[in-house]
Amino acid sequence: MSQDQPIFQPSVQPSSESPQQSELPFPQVSRRTLLKLAGVGAGVSLLGYSRFSKPQPTVHQPDRLTLPYRLSSPKTAVVIGGGLAGLASAYELSQRGFAVTLLERSPQLGGKIASWTIQVGDEQFRMEHGFHGFFPQYYNLKSLVSELGAEDNFVDLKSYSVVFKQQYQPEVFRPSHSAFPWNIVDLAISSPNRLQWGINLTHPKHWQVFRAISGFNAQKSYQQLDHLSVSDWVADDFPQGLYDLYFLPFAKSSLNAPDLMSAAELMQFFHFYFFGNPEGLAFNGTKQDMGTSLVEPMAQAILANGGQIITSASVSQIDCAENQIQSVQYETGNAASAVPFWVTPNPLFAPISAALPENSSSPYYGAGDQMYAVTANGEEAISLTCTHQGCTVQPQADGLFHCPCHGAIFDAEGRVVKAPAERDLPRFKILQRQDEQIQLAGTASVPSPTGQTAQTLEADYYVIATDVPGVQQLSTRMVGAPVALQQQIEGLAIADPFAVCRFWFDRDFDWTHSDFTSLSGYQLTDSITLYHRIQAQFIEWAGRTGGSVVELHAYCYKEKEFPTQADLLATFERELYEIVPDLRQAELLHRELVNQKNFSGYPPNSYAARPETSSAIGNLLFAGDWVKMPFPCGLMERAVSSGLLAANEALHREGLQRRPILSVNPEGILQI
Repeated sequence: MSQDQPIFQPSVQPSSESPQQSELPFPQVSRRTLLKLAGVGAGVSLLGYSRFSKPQPTVHQPDRLTLPYRLSSPKTAVVIGGGLAGLASAYELSQRGFAVTLLERSPQLGGKIASWTIQVGDEQFRMEHGFHGFFPQYYNLKSLVSELGAEDNFVDLKSYSVVFKQQYQPEVFRPSHSAFPWNIVDLAISSPNRLQWGINLTHPKHWQVFRAISGFNAQKSYQQLDHLSVSDWVADDFPQGLYDLYFLPFAKSSLNAPDLMSAAELMQFFHFYFFGNPEGLAFNGTKQDMGTSLVEPMAQAILANGGQIITSASVSQIDCAENQIQSVQYETGNAASAVPFWVTPNPLFAPISAALPENSSSPYYGAGDQMYAVTANGEEAISLTCTHQGCTVQPQADGLFHCPCHGAIFDAEGRVVKAPAERDLPRFKILQRQDEQIQLAGTASVPSPTGQTAQTLEADYYVIATDVPGVQQLSTRMVGAPVALQQQIEGLAIADPFAVCRFWFDRDFDWTHSDFTSLSGYQLTDSITLYHRIQAQFIEWAGRTGGSVVELHAYCYKEKEFPTQADLLATFERELYEIVPDLRQAELLHRELVNQKNFSGYPPNSYAARPETSSAIGNLLFAGDWVKMPFPCGLMERAVSSGLLAANEALHREGLQRRPILSVNPEGILQI
């Protein structure tokens, strides 16, 4: 998009409401407000929103001068984290002449969109963390796909359905070219449930709700609504049909549960996906797994630009001095840090010990994804961090350790028994015991294939682009970093866990809804995907065998309700047979469970303290869906945009032309 292309810029009128009204979370309905509602059609046409004139995306921070595109002198950058945010940042920096080194802890790139090989009978398939939809307003992600020449890797899914267990008829969303308010008019015309919305815009509270969701403004919305959870916000005289039909399913699709999600964050989510763009809700899927369709093309482009990608790389220390990162130390292979550190007992992990044999007394230490099990001889500890993607493995009654995320299995000594993990669990010596704590240090390491296990990198710029557990872990390994920055990172929230279960059956079934369908009203399941009608590897298998491949996804379940993998599997299977009764007569050939807790949380009162792209350390930049964004975006587009913002900051400091970063109209038409 050129700098001369017309950009839709909304005009914001000063409020004429009294100070007393503006201080309220929801101002009282005035005669002026009702007249404004009556004339909204005329007003929006003046702003460029109409049935016939489609608004253009907004460019964030466009450069007004023509600046150089590439560096004229050597500069280096280290990007930590190989998910979408890190890949986007590394890609853009490598395009501009930076010598980029990308470090990823896992054996494969992709983060939440990574994929890996699984065995199903005599055949192999590619598994991933669940279905991902590419919406039309993913402008920045789409621009990368276009540059990579990867458009043919995607398939149009035509429509998107939401199916309810009871009370409501299915809702069907299709591509649209109408912006607000016409998209609402179209929805009302097409919705079979329109008479059950329960919204009356002459009712003060209902008008306030409508004004909030259609008038997003980052400063005002977060100021007025960030202290409330979605559940609290809708508890007071909220239109029940509106909540059941749209708020609940779409809130959960953000991977944040309504009781733990800021109401302001949901307003941002709704604005990005519906009220702030004319694109509609239909979307594309990938013809192959995400790794093949998107991750590999991005990685190949980074390498083609001279970048270096190092997987299975664990950052052991980040040295800071004089408000700069001086260097990053990382280890590869089965390396475990030789730097001594203390860990305390974990009483919350103790109940799991009931699953161990009676003669086992191995206590557990640490927390989160840094857990350790003391061996039977009491002289060593085994890291319980899976070497595949960093999940915490779980002890079983047979003495084995199972990864609850991707199915890897390790024996009692930490040796790999079953893929996808390829490396044994690291072992640590117990150096000291003090009170209830133990001090650990890495034992001899198994070298990487290159023969190198410990390296130091120095660079001009550093980008941390991990998930929330990753950046919190890296924060503890910063030496000389500002305490306030470490506290800010520690305050980031992690959402409830998500789970995916994919089933292989010996027969197909009738299905009248979209190939990806959101579901509402079930105890666990939030969506169903018919992979044998979307991705080529499963289409081919189904055509050859007559079978089907179906995936259920739980976006944000409560751990207390489903404490074990067995609970998840049993519930998924029971609900699948409710959703697709025809499968009760089919033979279940195989199933795969993915179960992780690493998605960013957006709880009440978290917006103000959220880290931004630039940090308190001069040459450290942040990227990831946990970064405070200056424009509305969500999910994969949020991750990609954050990575490009980090790259743009480095480009700007070097006097280079910034990449045009696009967004939907950043503000709603009815300002709150």
